[in-house]
Amino acid sequence: MSSVEIGGLFLAALLVLLVIRIPIAIAMLLTGIAGYVTISGWSPLLSYLKNVAYARYTVYDLSVIPLFLLMGQFASRGGLASGLFRAAAAMIGHWRGGLAMSAIGSCAAFGAVCGSSIATAATMGQVALPELKRYNYSGSLSVGCLAAGGTLGILIPPSVVLVLYAILAQQNISALFMAAFIPGVLAALGYMVAIAVYVRLNPEAGPAMERLSWRQRLQAQKGVWPVMLIFLLVLGGIYGGWFTPTEAAAVGTVGTGIFAVTLGGMRLPEFKKVLLGTAASSAMIFMILLGADVMNAFLALSQLPVWLAETIGNSGMAPFVVLTGILVLYLFLGCVMDTMSMILLTIPIFFPMIMGLDFYGLGETEKAIWFGILALMVVEIGMITPPVGMNVYVISGMSKDVTLRDAFRGIVPFLVSDILRVVILVLFPSITLCLIRWLG
Repeated sequence: MSSVEIGGLFLAALLVLLVIRIPIAIAMLLTGIAGYVTISGWSPLLSYLKNVAYARYTVYDLSVIPLFLLMGQFASRGGLASGLFRAAAAMIGHWRGGLAMSAIGSCAAFGAVCGSSIATAATMGQVALPELKRYNYSGSLSVGCLAAGGTLGILIPPSVVLVLYAILAQQNISALFMAAFIPGVLAALGYMVAIAVYVRLNPEAGPAMERLSWRQRLQAQKGVWPVMLIFLLVLGGIYGGWFTPTEAAAVGTVGTGIFAVTLGGMRLPEFKKVLLGTAASSAMIFMILLGADVMNAFLALSQLPVWLAETIGNSGMAPFVVLTGILVLYLFLGCVMDTMSMILLTIPIFFPMIMGLDFYGLGETEKAIWFGILALMVVEIGMITPPVGMNVYVISGMSKDVTLRDAFRGIVPFLVSDILRVVILVLFPSITLCLIRWLG
């Protein structure tokens, strides 16, 4: 049996382990170790293992992950979300479907200081669901808009998943954050348009609230300034050349922590929960990274990614056929896997394929960034697609009177918006790359 065949066999074994719900880190470690031994034996494996953990965990760029996670924890527990929702609702709540649009807008703003899809959905759900129910919004639209809005937590930078992609693809974190900004804003606008169409077809699903005076609207905007200040400090500092991404994450974390204490009333018990939550999430991500390193070392030995890239490149298939196949596969994987697992498992395989093809004459760096944003968007759709759809389960669990069937029915307009947006970004990569070209 050739090394490529061994690589394919153990990759299939990894998928089987994931299907039977073995944790992704353990599954990759077991498969990578077994495959490495099969090809090279125990001695080379032990020689590799004695250095892999040190080599991975001493990468300076990885320090940005626990910092962004801590910033998200402060934002989630510090009461910043309620001010965002009140500000958005005051401005557009009197529109038909306006409260649902307000939830989308506040999710986008909150994502700028959170960076987590599930945390954004859960936090905004606690704030927005009672108001949506009070104004008799349909359960399916309420759950759908909050579950879809939660995905903006990863699309709007800073994003932990984008950091992982940058490390795997050896790309600049700042450039990826910059490239993700416009697609993230388009996602939020697309969701609002989906709500507008939905309530036009079903007027009773999203009734308007009372119109506030301009004085009341302006007073409500006071809740926005802490998030805007953090957003400008973090992303403005990165793009302005004041901070590296890691330094910006540290500044944002301190600032968010100060606001959580002074404005959100966070005290010592909540602070302990924030630290424990950050430690648990960081440990999980770092363990997955270690498993991915071992798995990727085995795949490199097997030459499977190289063989696939050469086979695809010599097959004569049009590049966009290959890209479409990868994105469709991501959609299916998103039904059974979480975002981080998909990125860590597939990028070492798909990235060489994409880099070996020509798209619009893009250079290597632009092509890598463009594909990274496309991959991020498509895998994030998995957060709202059945049967997993973690965001849907989170929001549905908060809204006990909405069945899962109705919850997933409410997701349909947002999935249509997602698909249209991905098609537009595939056809017009300049939308993704324009900020990099302009500011670079």
